[in-house]
Amino acid sequence: MPTIVFLGAGSVVFTRQLLTDLLRFPDLPVLDIALHDIDADRLEVARLTAHNVARQLGRDVRVTASADRRAALAGADVVVNMIQVGGIAATRVDLELPARRGLLQTIGDTTGVGGVFRALRTFPVLTGTARDMRELCPDAWFLNYTNPMAMNIWWLSHVAPELKAVGLCHSVYWTVHDLCELIGVPLEGTHYRAAGVNHQAWLTEWSRDGSDLYPLLRAKIAADPELGRRVRVEMFRRIGYYPTETSEHSAEYLDWFLRDPAQVERFRLEPLQYIGISEDNVHEFEEARELLDAGRDVPLHEEGDAAEYAPQIIHSLLTGTPREIHVNVPNRGLIDNLPEGAVVEVPAAVDADGVRPIAWGSVPAAGAALNRAYLSVADLTIRAASEGDPELVRRAVLVDPNASSSLTPAEIWELCDELTAAHAPLLPVALGGTLEGSG
Repeated sequence: MPTIVFLGAGSVVFTRQLLTDLLRFPDLPVLDIALHDIDADRLEVARLTAHNVARQLGRDVRVTASADRRAALAGADVVVNMIQVGGIAATRVDLELPARRGLLQTIGDTTGVGGVFRALRTFPVLTGTARDMRELCPDAWFLNYTNPMAMNIWWLSHVAPELKAVGLCHSVYWTVHDLCELIGVPLEGTHYRAAGVNHQAWLTEWSRDGSDLYPLLRAKIAADPELGRRVRVEMFRRIGYYPTETSEHSAEYLDWFLRDPAQVERFRLEPLQYIGISEDNVHEFEEARELLDAGRDVPLHEEGDAAEYAPQIIHSLLTGTPREIHVNVPNRGLIDNLPEGAVVEVPAAVDADGVRPIAWGSVPAAGAALNRAYLSVADLTIRAASEGDPELVRRAVLVDPNASSSLTPAEIWELCDELTAAHAPLLPVALGGTLEGSG
């Protein structure tokens, strides 16, 4: 019986989505679903959710739930990681402390000051998980959804290079989905590929029946001035290729927008937006718990709305079905104008033999220049954690375009001091925290 482990299963809505997609494949064998979370209440709701989804779909599964990570990992074939270290409380700190000093972020989970500190509190847990997997399930595939994606996969390649780890994100799929809807072309039958870094890859192939679809997009933008008030449209105009993450995310990766109130208004940005999104996620969890407590079914998304890659990978591994997806992996000769060893996002072939990234060549030169700034923040963060050097944490934030355009170097150092104190229980001692050991 194949064993699929969900780490951070208390992200109940996402767990429900992944299980629904997975159990809708009719040709899968009976699965052993092992759920893990450190929050007992959330773990119980996840367990009830898994049983409820399986019953609604008429599928026979074995569900176990454990607060003991090692117990969950024992004998795993696939490990799906979606932990959020520190939860919504840490997210508030990541966004609100910088904002008080004038450094605005929208999401704060990928790069920049929010991404750096989210990474630093996630790395110790990843290190502990990798240690457990080496012992308990060394051949398992590790499918990561936890942000900051590039930093987390890069860290794993540093501390556990032997593990089969890939990062998964639905941004490429939903970018193409929404663009096709915008220009009135069905998604089905289109060919698309993107490459770059997670949340900042470049859609360089987008066609239908051999015809490039970019001219239709340019015409649509030219005919609708309001489209010009989207961050991604501005990036497309200036770089020449459409980026693969929402305008809300993309705005905080550059120094073009959030430092200037006029730009914030023009591009309809909402600083600190992720706090509201996180609160909505908490409400969704509460609603799911209330439904289950009342003996009612949790809602399932429509069949055909499946965009998550983990269920597709698991299906391919178990059935041999070939498919192509996009993954985040270390750059081992995949993109030649981005740093070797850095984590990049590229297409990959998937089947019973596993996930095989496809060598890309070069991404557009201007796009690569922006990618390198993003990867510089990640590189310094990895080095800071690896070497236990608090100065490198501050230098990682210093080289972030949004941070350096909003604050002076002295202000960045002071902000990092404040964030270190606020997150101290989740940060290693070497970096100014109070956390002993790892994971």
